[in-house]
Amino acid sequence: MPPRRTRPTLKDLATRLGISESAASFALNNRPGVSEETRRRVLALAKELQWAPHHAARNLAGITSMTVGFVLTRDVQEFGMESFYLRLLTGAQSVLSDRGYGLLFQMTRSVDEELAVLRRWSEERRVEGVIISDLRRGDPRPAFLAELGLPAVLAGGPDPKKLLPCVMVDDAEAMRLIVDHLHQTGHRRLAYVSGPGDLLHVHRRIAAFKQAAAGSLATPGVVGTDYSDEQGVAATRQLIDASERPDAVVFDNEVLAVAGVRALRSAGLSVPADVSVVSCEDSAICMALQPSLTAVQRDPTVFGEAVARKLLRLVHDEPEPAVEAQQPTIVIRESTRQR
Repeated sequence: MPPRRTRPTLKDLATRLGISESAASFALNNRPGVSEETRRRVLALAKELQWAPHHAARNLAGITSMTVGFVLTRDVQEFGMESFYLRLLTGAQSVLSDRGYGLLFQMTRSVDEELAVLRRWSEERRVEGVIISDLRRGDPRPAFLAELGLPAVLAGGPDPKKLLPCVMVDDAEAMRLIVDHLHQTGHRRLAYVSGPGDLLHVHRRIAAFKQAAAGSLATPGVVGTDYSDEQGVAATRQLIDASERPDAVVFDNEVLAVAGVRALRSAGLSVPADVSVVSCEDSAICMALQPSLTAVQRDPTVFGEAVARKLLRLVHDEPEPAVEAQQPTIVIRESTRQR
């Protein structure tokens, strides 16, 4: 087995060139105190040896990481199926890269694991600030981040304890639009397949749905899932096997909606002739499916851009401009019809 290749150090660069470590550092960090010829030689050798600074050394030198972190506690397979966070990350990265920042993304399996990652990033000064999402009931992360003194923005919200600034999503308006459309098209037995009830944004959506659909809820009116395809199928079967089958089902995202359509077809039911279907999240999947899915449209890329801008303003202690929140709209497609 060949010996493991060690990463060259700043001392290695200085020794090869016959200069001091301070001079090599000044050259690499574009600081005054060395000649242009020395700077050119140092940069050329660093490129040749594929030298990269250790993050701790950069911090000791007073150089910021120019990196923002995002830890997401989700099932890896589920994350790959759902497009929302992929598009959010794309939007955030576009804003960050314009300011010379990178995005450090990590997935974890539990909130405790997420807390450990946040602590490590803070102690090692790997990031200037972090994005968090999926706030839960009794969530320890806002207080933990405040204790660490690490700038953070909540993607979603609001934070009930007001410890974290956030970019909000108007879930109540989204549900009002969905239920109004279903009522206008003659639907009178409405059901909702939601995500996990311990997530605060899901809790808000359930409350908004129940309020908007008061007087026209099927029994059961709401069935919770873990966002997986399997539970989407199981929840839909539970609804259509009930004594009062709904004439319209709202799904919390497109993954659940596609699973629901499959379950309806397996039961011999037609969409939308027997049961109409609406997704709370729009994506290319909603347009490609037959029938195409009526969905709430709000651009996750634009949302990610707003989250990144808010975090950078927080990191740089910049004033907060008046920003109009992005309002959801509903796109009517083939999966809902007039009763």
